[in-house]
Amino acid sequence: MILEALPIFDTINAFAQIGTLVVLLGTAIAALAQIRHLRAGNELEALLQLSEELESERMQVALRFVRFGLDEALERPAYRRDLTELGFVDASVHPEMIACNWFDRVGSLVKLRLIDERTFLDLFARLTTYYWDHLAPAVALLRRERGVGQYENFEYLAALARAWKTHHPEGTYPKGTARLAIVDRFSDRDRGIAGDGGSIAP
Repeated sequence: MILEALPIFDTINAFAQIGTLVVLLGTAIAALAQIRHLRAGNELEALLQLSEELESERMQVALRFVRFGLDEALERPAYRRDLTELGFVDASVHPEMIACNWFDRVGSLVKLRLIDERTFLDLFARLTTYYWDHLAPAVALLRRERGVGQYENFEYLAALARAWKTHHPEGTYPKGTARLAIVDRFSDRDRGIAGDGGSIAP
């Protein structure tokens, strides 16, 4: 009788072990889902914070300077000397440092996968390459004494952005979704051409 009952106990024990395994597997799957949810929430919060910084008045002033004033400023030997000498570079005198610091910080977050690379590049690839091209001369000056590690995260981000643009020359509009017709009704006017082929007054 006892010998006959042993297979039954073995079967029950096997089912109990399988049940335990299923519960553990379900718990692990739920934990992974929660981790993904938390990670997505953290990434979204980080992106929103970065967007707020980008839109701040301080950053906008710095970006306008990079676009319209940096090239002229770099023609001045004293201005270049500030960047080549070791030590603190005053951002009130060199607004380009504000932009360099922002892009470098973002590059670090992307490199360490604290921000999703694809999400950032989808939003900011063109902005990144545009400002890297404008800021690279200043970065070169900063690297004379500081070495290639200076703003390497900015460089990394720009390299990613350039590759992204190469792979997505027409953007990332979802395939299979119809594009909307957009008419540039100012095209002829801005090129100085009237509808009948004549010139028009500005």
